[in-house]
Amino acid sequence: MALVRRKPNKIKEGSVVVDIILLVIALILCIITLYPFYFVIIMSISSPSEVAAMNVFWFPKGFNLSSYEVIVKDLKMWWAYSNTLIYVGVGTILNCLMAVLGAYPLTVRNLKGRKWVVAYLLIPMYFGGGLIPSFLLVNKLGLYNTMLAIIIPGMVSIWNIILVRTFFTTIPDGLKESAFIDGASHLQLLFKIIIPISKPILAVIAIYSIVGIWNSWFDALVYLPNEKLHPLQMYLYRVIVQQSVDLKMLSMEDTKNAVANMLSNIQLKYTIIVFTTLPVIFTYPFFQKYFIKGALLGSLKE
Repeated sequence: MALVRRKPNKIKEGSVVVDIILLVIALILCIITLYPFYFVIIMSISSPSEVAAMNVFWFPKGFNLSSYEVIVKDLKMWWAYSNTLIYVGVGTILNCLMAVLGAYPLTVRNLKGRKWVVAYLLIPMYFGGGLIPSFLLVNKLGLYNTMLAIIIPGMVSIWNIILVRTFFTTIPDGLKESAFIDGASHLQLLFKIIIPISKPILAVIAIYSIVGIWNSWFDALVYLPNEKLHPLQMYLYRVIVQQSVDLKMLSMEDTKNAVANMLSNIQLKYTIIVFTTLPVIFTYPFFQKYFIKGALLGSLKE
């Protein structure tokens, strides 16, 4: 009796052609993702005239670092930088703390009305009071034109609370019960057992908070008329939006200087974007160890 030979499963064995196609697609997507930032970098180090003429596409033309010199010597920029570091540092710590303190009670099984509280939290997450009520509240609380106007309203995120709560539900009940048997209180359980094993989800919240606060400028525009309290992104907004000169009112020499300044300002926009984006990019490697795991565990419930 002749044996029937099965045809090899090409999908399981793999195909060189398919691998090449997938590699090419991945490479194209990678280029599409990275090129905008690369474009900003080469624009920031090219000649201002070439940047104004939009002649820079793949490589810098006329290597020039004058815009970086302007930024480094600008004391207002460094002042805004220090303000941003304060907002990011304090805001990230408070975001993580509030998320943990808000999520833990919602995982206690014997807590009455726990499900109703969770349902209630979903309402303000999707529906807000609007800008005017928020402004009136901040003003009535005496937070207007202070750093607290940026820090306090943003220190509680319902999305972060739900994310941490979902992560806490994946922790085995046996671990909690054994801690209670040993005489641990809820605070001891939370801070000595649960938080140390919750580093992945805390890393996710931390990087979300860092990026969100670092890129925030609208709250400063509404609540902080004092420029000394403005964050870095508000400084970037002022440089990009408020740079304008009426050339008709200037002399010939002043016009030449104004044109040169305008060319420099065009390049300065790209330079500031690089200067304000790099710190956020450099923070990711510190959280990379926990970020993917935390994002997965915080979004799935077994």
